[in-house]
Amino acid sequence: MPFSIDRYFDNAATTPVDPHVLEAMLPYFGTEFGNAHSVHSWGLAARKAVERAREQVAALIGAEDPLEVVFTSGATESNNWVLRAFEDAAVGPFEHSSVFELARRTGRTILQNSGLGVLAPERNHSLISQMRVNNEIGAVFEVSDLASSCDALHSDITQAMGKIPVHLEETPVDFASFSAHKFYGPKGVGGLFVKGGRFLVPLLEGGEQEDGRRSGTSNVPGIVGMGEAARIARDRLEQDLAHAANLRRAVVESIRDVPDLRVNGGEHISPFILSLSFRGLEGEALVLELDRAGFAISSGAACSSRTTEPSWVLTALGYEPEWLRGTIRISFGRFNTVASAQGLAKALRAGVGTLLGLQV
Repeated sequence: MPFSIDRYFDNAATTPVDPHVLEAMLPYFGTEFGNAHSVHSWGLAARKAVERAREQVAALIGAEDPLEVVFTSGATESNNWVLRAFEDAAVGPFEHSSVFELARRTGRTILQNSGLGVLAPERNHSLISQMRVNNEIGAVFEVSDLASSCDALHSDITQAMGKIPVHLEETPVDFASFSAHKFYGPKGVGGLFVKGGRFLVPLLEGGEQEDGRRSGTSNVPGIVGMGEAARIARDRLEQDLAHAANLRRAVVESIRDVPDLRVNGGEHISPFILSLSFRGLEGEALVLELDRAGFAISSGAACSSRTTEPSWVLTALGYEPEWLRGTIRISFGRFNTVASAQGLAKALRAGVGTLLGLQV
């Protein structure tokens, strides 16, 4: 079956580049090829484009000063940068793998939970990292609840930025990580919000880029693309949020009567992510059934889809193995339609019926 963008429901893994973003990037692959760190006219033009993008990103996340935005290769680098700067760090139990795996491997504290509530630690830490929106189940967390238990607060806002309102200057968050390709920008570029320009020991050394905070030649086309994606996302925020809610509602209402189905994520949820568990199924088998029907979904987070270990997010929530294995993630985006969401629901019912040998 030919690929159709409206049937792509794996937007939490990556989004398609918005055509206006691609258009904004193209000159910087061609005639506007200067190095943003050079002092001649070509370099100054590139630097101007980078700083304009910095302003656009800052406006989307509610940063008071554009210089609080440092460009990186993406949220994984940004997360590693912050976590490695604080040895006495604690992280939430539902974090992205670039936070959770680093914390587990290096012996940093992993906080306990009661259901979807992240419990405050028994003692204060130099840093606590708590994501805003979970990338597997879409649960929305109140990051500020942990501010009194640490000297600095970090949040991975990757699944929130450009999707739900983010006003970082109005929160106690000191650091926030994000990636462009989650809100219709290019892959390989992202950033770190650093409130007040607070100093962090550079993770990458060898140059004076980003005012000496992050070395490496600036990815001018990528940064320009992220800036344009941020501008569009800010203009469309309410529209995209309402659209995602309609799409999610269309799927949930169409499959509500499927037996042995659990909708994950709790009450405070991002409408862009729908996590479903089917008892007795294999999530990957259902993903393949949907793929054969022309729909793209996932069986979990893209960053950990190749591991055989069960999801630590669902494990922390106490899910039994028969529910863990049967979990899929549907994630909605700007280019999906209500008709394609209804088609997905129909294909999902058929796929569950085929795998379970039932008529659903």
